[in-house]
Amino acid sequence: MTALIEQSDFPCVGAKSALAQGNLAVEPAFSLRSARDDARIHERLVQWSREAGDDDKGFRSLAVVFAGPVGLDERGFEIALWQRLGALTALDRAAGHAQAAGFSADPDHPDFALSFGGKAYFAVGLHPGASRRARRLPYPAIVFNLHSQFAALRAEDRYERMREVILARDEAFDGTVNPMVARHGEISEARQYSGRAIKGDWKCPFAPEDPA
Repeated sequence: MTALIEQSDFPCVGAKSALAQGNLAVEPAFSLRSARDDARIHERLVQWSREAGDDDKGFRSLAVVFAGPVGLDERGFEIALWQRLGALTALDRAAGHAQAAGFSADPDHPDFALSFGGKAYFAVGLHPGASRRARRLPYPAIVFNLHSQFAALRAEDRYERMREVILARDEAFDGTVNPMVARHGEISEARQYSGRAIKGDWKCPFAPEDPA
């Protein structure tokens, strides 16, 4: 993962900043299709939320990198991604954590966000079969980013400028504009998580269930 981010033309300047500041944590896991590590991943997310406090400054990302499977196409990755996110969300609710204030738990709602330990998160999926270079990694991974980071950027009037820089760098890196990028509140961010270009009638396969 660090090799991808360290490429000089890698578009996400936020990820570059997190790595440079030592704020990119990597959590290894067995398989994106397996629940074996769910409890440990959830505990790490809750700890990450607790460490952020109420005034999250700078860029911090928690990346969960799975050993496999490595042969998934974009649809297969999307399904496996949402299975894990649904299972982790179920664990969070079972532990008594409420949905983050100001965010919806409905993936069809424009204000949707994942929520762990009472904090809102935006997830970025990466895998070997991704069509966009910036989402391509030798192993499946989910990078969890706290929404409070974006709120802090908006409060400092830095968000729009950083967004413009990332979009321009992403187009240069991949050769085309990313069709899935949107601002939070315009359309559900769930459409962006897997990195697959999806159509307007897409239905999010997010189904949190009680953990077994």
